[in-house]
Amino acid sequence: MALGPRLDLRQTQSLVMTPQLQQAIKLLALSNLEIEAFVGDALEANPLLEIGGSAPAAEGEGGDAAEDQRRTTMEKSPVDQLIGEGRAEDDRPLDIDASALDRDRDTGDGAAGGEWGGDVRIAPSGDLPSIEERGQAAQSLAEHLGAQVGAATDDPRLAAIVGFLIAQLDEAGYLTVSLREVATELGVAQSEAEAALALLQTFDPTGVGARSLSECIALQAVEADRYDPAMARLIDNLELVAKGEVQRLKRICGVDDEDFADMLAELRGYDPKPGLALGGGSNAPVTPDILLTARDDGGWDIALNQETLPRLVVNRDYYVELKGACDDKDSRAWLSQKLTDANWLIKALDQRQKTILKVATEIVRQQDGFFRHGVTQLKPLTLRAVAEAIGMHESTVSRVTSNKYLHCERGTFELKYFFTSGVAATGGDGAVSAEAVKASIRQLIDAEDPKAILSDDALVDLLRQKGFDVARRTVAKYREAIGLGSSVQRRRQKAIAAVR
Repeated sequence: MALGPRLDLRQTQSLVMTPQLQQAIKLLALSNLEIEAFVGDALEANPLLEIGGSAPAAEGEGGDAAEDQRRTTMEKSPVDQLIGEGRAEDDRPLDIDASALDRDRDTGDGAAGGEWGGDVRIAPSGDLPSIEERGQAAQSLAEHLGAQVGAATDDPRLAAIVGFLIAQLDEAGYLTVSLREVATELGVAQSEAEAALALLQTFDPTGVGARSLSECIALQAVEADRYDPAMARLIDNLELVAKGEVQRLKRICGVDDEDFADMLAELRGYDPKPGLALGGGSNAPVTPDILLTARDDGGWDIALNQETLPRLVVNRDYYVELKGACDDKDSRAWLSQKLTDANWLIKALDQRQKTILKVATEIVRQQDGFFRHGVTQLKPLTLRAVAEAIGMHESTVSRVTSNKYLHCERGTFELKYFFTSGVAATGGDGAVSAEAVKASIRQLIDAEDPKAILSDDALVDLLRQKGFDVARRTVAKYREAIGLGSSVQRRRQKAIAAVR
């Protein structure tokens, strides 16, 4: 076959990520409050846009024939279907299963920068805090620790030393001065300063008062009843953990691959900066994006929070006025582009609302038992299950459920809350939600006798009687995730409460 230039005609299909499509995909991941800021910028950049009246009625809320016709036409548009599905060249199946979601929530393995303690704690009640609770002022670390002094000791001299130590803690909860300096400053024996520090290190959050990272982690391991010789050696060699010298660490700790992986997972679950959990972050109230109310017929009304959804319209009169004043080609092209941008943005916002409602409706349908009976009826749910049910891509569902909150009679919940892993049920009767298991663990611990504190093994037996087939390590992980201490810690706390 001779080599030479030739002309070929080929027909291919491709999706080009235009700026408009990129903008539409970006809008899906924004909350309603972020949409408000985005719309404000758009109003400044485009003179043809203006705020109209109330937002258009959501699906199922009625509307005139012209509006229905416009929506039907929009739904048939291939471009708008792309917006609704969020498909793009960089879209790939997220491959997020239930276990990964639960792992991220409980252990924070996906924390940025590989930092430990990036976990998201679920409220002790099993449900997330209400809007009012979220709006309360955060308590500082010093206030939180100071409130525990009186219950921990009745010795005024020891309490005064502990109070001084609390004042020397940095925002992460570490002691910034040596005990020798403390003893000299207060004119007390160093043994008294050591006793005060030992008492401070029993306070909540566990790990405060540490003088080094290894001491902070060791305190948390002791509290969790995980401080065995192997774990102690691992904590003493944290610099090797940072360097990733796995083989050397396994030899030092005397463990195999499986045990070392478990130890490393436990290590990552500890918080290297326990003090930052108090008084350091924003505690701004959450504004729900979706409102859920029960109907008299037993169904549900699902609507977007229109108070945070400004409605954009094109000022046609101003467009006509500007068009009449455009005398040159560049001005007419600029005005035409602004009109196109305005129309596209309005359509993208409208499609965003429809997509959010569709996803929220499916979540409510799947988790109907939760909304009627509480967290014990929360079912295992994955992004893929919702995506397949509504005919969209997993990446679209992931974007829609990011930074979105749903308000119902039980409180305000992030949409991600309803995606939870499953735990096998005894007898092979399907699976139950990890959140349901956590709620049962809390109920058992709340009802335990202060003189007969339940160990993790005892909790495993009781949970199996309830139909939950879980391992001891899983129980410990869930117990820590909901903020409940080990049996040793709970026994001490309940003893103090009984004295008070």
